[in-house]
Amino acid sequence: MQEQYRTLAREGVHEIEINKSRFICALAPVATEAEAQDFIARIRKEHPAARHHCFAYVLGADGSVQKASDDGEPGGTAGVPMLQMLVRREVRYVVAVVTRYFGGVKLGAGGLIRAYGGVVGEALDTLGTVTRQRFRLVTVTVDHQRAGRLENDLRTTGRTVREVTYGAEVSIELGLPESDLDTFRAWLADTTAGTARLELGGEAYGEL
Repeated sequence: MQEQYRTLAREGVHEIEINKSRFICALAPVATEAEAQDFIARIRKEHPAARHHCFAYVLGADGSVQKASDDGEPGGTAGVPMLQMLVRREVRYVVAVVTRYFGGVKLGAGGLIRAYGGVVGEALDTLGTVTRQRFRLVTVTVDHQRAGRLENDLRTTGRTVREVTYGAEVSIELGLPESDLDTFRAWLADTTAGTARLELGGEAYGEL
């Protein structure tokens, strides 16, 4: 499994104009193909008068799912350069939709390729990216007396606390790099005088 991947920091829009044609790039982080298709449909509804809504998306931490559409533009001049830009920038779990309002001047195949790929690149620069790291989920169970200090120690040592649950005891769920598990076990035993219990869970990705 991929140790880390880069994705879009936030949803947003970036627009350029070339020879009176408007190219409006909408980008969004998405987890599934269904979410990507819903976003594409939403953008179509927002711009019903536009001639083209070309799209590309990359899913999977390893980029295993890749789709693109020229939506009526000459073959290979829109969706493919958009997809190539996403792949070149190594972003994952992201969808790009470029809406074009035709300005009356034909750009030619080369001009379209540069425009569609270029506006996606500029949109990525504008919105920014974040890196997500693969973590092992672990749950630490401790008594109420030690819980507050332990949670504070976890946060101040830079560990990713995901959830804290209060019951008869306190359960703290956090994400750890796999390579940190042995060191963490020793640290936890030392910090809680051996009173805390550690349970390993599944895997997830979280921001670095």
